[in-house]
Amino acid sequence: MLENYYKTLESNPLFSQLDDYSLDELLGCLRPKVKTYEKNEIIALAGEPFTNLGIVLEGQVHVLKESATGAKLIMSTLEPGEMFGEMIAFSGRSKWAATVQATKKSVVLFMESDTIVGQCNRMCSWHKTLIQNMLKIVSNRALYLNQKVEYLSIKSMRGKLAKFFVEESEHKSSLKFELNINRNEMADFLNVSRPSMSREMGKMKEEGLIDYKRNQVEILDLETLEVLAE
Repeated sequence: MLENYYKTLESNPLFSQLDDYSLDELLGCLRPKVKTYEKNEIIALAGEPFTNLGIVLEGQVHVLKESATGAKLIMSTLEPGEMFGEMIAFSGRSKWAATVQATKKSVVLFMESDTIVGQCNRMCSWHKTLIQNMLKIVSNRALYLNQKVEYLSIKSMRGKLAKFFVEESEHKSSLKFELNINRNEMADFLNVSRPSMSREMGKMKEEGLIDYKRNQVEILDLETLEVLAE
């Protein structure tokens, strides 16, 4: 079954520099488990004991935090090949810090963190590569969290939207891109109200800063958006 997902796994930085043969050997050491979740099913619940880190093989999942008022805030949207739980896996903490929920029918691969950094019984030569890759992932995640603090510190609605669109454009390497979340999810992610966000997007469209139709967005004035995002 896992052979069908090798290309997806190889897209994850954890398995960087590994070909199909090496990945096959390594998975024999890691002894992963694969589970299927239905739409809206909870994969991991904040506060529950941490078990294994996961990689999305199929579908889409959200990492959520709940505010003091009970509102759910989307911390990240994960597509096939992306991982969750890697930060807490090696933190010494024993509970999930956030809730992970499937937004559509999803397939997830789980691995015990000890099998990644522990001694390989088979003396697998690829374990060193795996550990190096994990160190890079954790370092990059720490940098991302620093950027997140900067992002959340933006007070104005327009500034938040500008930064969001500029970062999406950079991530997709194009001024024209498709959002992988809907408007409600986007408003939750930005921690703003949906109606206010829609009004501001409409104004930005009228002023020639952006153009959009459904989930398709095009940046028309990148220079101005970059100034607003600062």
